[in-house]
Amino acid sequence: MGSTSVQKDLDEPLLVSNEPSAQPASFTHSFNSNQNHGSDGELERILTNTSVPFLKRLGPATWVELKLLFHLAAPAIIMYSITYVMSMFTLIFSGHLGNLQLAAASLGNNGIQEFSYGLLLGMGSAAETLCGQAYGAKRFEMLGIYLQRSTVLLTLEGMLLTVLYVFCEPILMFLGESPRIAAAAELFVYGLIPQIFAYAVNFPIQKFLQAQSIVAPSAYISAATLLVHLVLSWVVVYKVGLGLLGASLVLSISWWIITIAQFMYIVKSETCKHTWRGFSFQAFSGLPEFFKLSAASAFMQCLEIWYFQILVLLAGLLPQPELALDSLSICTTVFGWVFMIAVGFNAAASVRVSNELGARNPKSASFSVVAMTLISFIISVIVALVILAIRDVISYAFTEGEEVAAAVSDLCPLLAVSIVLDSIQLVLSGVAVGCGWQTFVAYINIGCYYGVGIPLGSLLGFYFKLSAKGLWLGMLGGMVLQTIILMLVTFRTDWNKEVEEAVKRLNKWEDKTEPLVNN
Repeated sequence: MGSTSVQKDLDEPLLVSNEPSAQPASFTHSFNSNQNHGSDGELERILTNTSVPFLKRLGPATWVELKLLFHLAAPAIIMYSITYVMSMFTLIFSGHLGNLQLAAASLGNNGIQEFSYGLLLGMGSAAETLCGQAYGAKRFEMLGIYLQRSTVLLTLEGMLLTVLYVFCEPILMFLGESPRIAAAAELFVYGLIPQIFAYAVNFPIQKFLQAQSIVAPSAYISAATLLVHLVLSWVVVYKVGLGLLGASLVLSISWWIITIAQFMYIVKSETCKHTWRGFSFQAFSGLPEFFKLSAASAFMQCLEIWYFQILVLLAGLLPQPELALDSLSICTTVFGWVFMIAVGFNAAASVRVSNELGARNPKSASFSVVAMTLISFIISVIVALVILAIRDVISYAFTEGEEVAAAVSDLCPLLAVSIVLDSIQLVLSGVAVGCGWQTFVAYINIGCYYGVGIPLGSLLGFYFKLSAKGLWLGMLGGMVLQTIILMLVTFRTDWNKEVEEAVKRLNKWEDKTEPLVNN
């Protein structure tokens, strides 16, 4: 970062080592021949070749970066989009049971389930930083340890979150939600309890694979599971007649199918044989230090995800709460689907930056940030224009009724602007995870979202009686401020210093090898 005071906040101890790999050269050559290990220095060589004018270097550098980026981002976008579409279809199946069921599923999904999603995904992001930098530094054996360590922590956290699910109805009523909607939401949430533990295993697996640029298998697995999910949902909800409970149970089952299939790929695939060496007792060592970084990661991620949940919870307190919840849930669902595109770039940004910093390639890291931000921005503008073009008919995919359709159409311009802003800030958040800036970004999120966005939204929504539109306007204000700050900070970063910091962390937190349980 450009500021020493900021850098002190970011100086989180990471549990990886930058010591040269103990494996012989033949091992490293064999491993790299089977993996797309970053740019293998090609991008850095192009960017540092000052004998060639910058404009002539720009074309080859861009081509190298685009190949690396889309190798990561495209499958990640497909994977995240498919898993989100599963939730969207669950909402659609619930919505066609009735407006009450749509409101209940929306409240249960966005008000309770997304809380756990944010917390567990955030905790899992520690593995993203650690695995990415360890892979860049060629400490391949540590990736499996970080995967297991993260899974242990997330499973323990999942046990605590189960209490929230069990008592969700009184919690929602305490927050002022309609008793009728809260009771229906409780039924939906009960079916999501198994999903908590699928998240706890799945998120570390995702980070483990992404750090190695192994993303396509997860996309294939998710695509196959989506077909199973659709058939099971139709049978369980409509034919068996389990309604809301059936819809959420099928979603939990689908997540477990994805998780088990991904783990089987890791165990059986030749591409992971050097990074997965079996279960190890090291997974239970160093947990306090690992927890500190996980907590910082969770804090950063959760502050953003909970921001949208609070929007939905506040909508339940407005006059005509069913209409407000229905219109907002449809818009946030559409936003969430497009959000998955940006999340793909977020994952790519984290992997690219962490790998390049671990490999000590500052110019490559800097160039990658600019390229990903521009590409994500262009794609988001195209998507926003499409949404504006179909604004009057979007709601009919979820539920019937002209009143809801009109409310959704009215929110779509704000939705379009949010999509464009989010495409930028999510890439920059991925950069933050790759660098280990989670604590600093968490402070930014607190100030922008909770110091500006929510108070402003509440003022516009309740005092000025702008209803759901006012809530979204306030949220948008927080996003604008956050995006501006992240851009200023990121593009003023001294990437040579970031490489130095990564090296210090890698050297400081070297793990000692311990016997594995099995090989």
